[in-house]
Amino acid sequence: MVTPAYDGFPGAVGVSRLSVYDWPTVEGLPGGGTPHLHLACTEGYVVTSGQGAVQTLTTSGYHETPLEPGVVAWFTPGTIHRLVNDGGLEITVVMQNSGLPEAGDAVLTLPPDGLVDEAAYADAVRIPADLPEAGQARIARARRDLATRRFLELRAATEAGDPGPLADFQRAAAALIRPRLDDWERRRREGAEAAAHATGRHIEALRERDVRHLAGARVASTGPTATGRFGMCGRLAVYQGI
Repeated sequence: MVTPAYDGFPGAVGVSRLSVYDWPTVEGLPGGGTPHLHLACTEGYVVTSGQGAVQTLTTSGYHETPLEPGVVAWFTPGTIHRLVNDGGLEITVVMQNSGLPEAGDAVLTLPPDGLVDEAAYADAVRIPADLPEAGQARIARARRDLATRRFLELRAATEAGDPGPLADFQRAAAALIRPRLDDWERRRREGAEAAAHATGRHIEALRERDVRHLAGARVASTGPTATGRFGMCGRLAVYQGI
């Protein structure tokens, strides 16, 4: 039996467009997103307009990467990251393992009582879809500010040579997402693994001078299925299935 070729977006990555929040932050920066980490996915930024930075915190310390049009920046799982908007910052976000971020591969730097279990976390991050836009914005901003305050505490402890608070957050985040791992594994098999296997089959076919897969070429395109959504870091345009 011939295994069907993978025909999803290249590499089974996810793509979204992001306009970073311009609400002033708790420490007086012009604008910024909500600090969080991913536990299984590498994330990349392609900066399309504006100016800003991405602040990152890992066990090796704090770092700030300037962002301007043309910059491409990325970071691996476990990197707490926070976007800073110095003016008009817009980014195309490229996320490994399409579907995993939407399936919960993102944990905000909430205080410990927001990380005790799935219910507590869901209550802390929920933005009801039936609220007017102004109400959604208030919740998104309050959620961001809560996570930012904890991020600043984690940063201060790490810079003071105390790795304990960051390690505690990492353990809490890992425990929080554990019930979702079977679903993540299925998404990995159907996405990134299927894409890699398809490339392997193509290489072997070409080695054997077999070009039948080229006869099945096709073209696909799509547009955003939602725009203006209040995301973790800003207003989002999202693409279904990418």
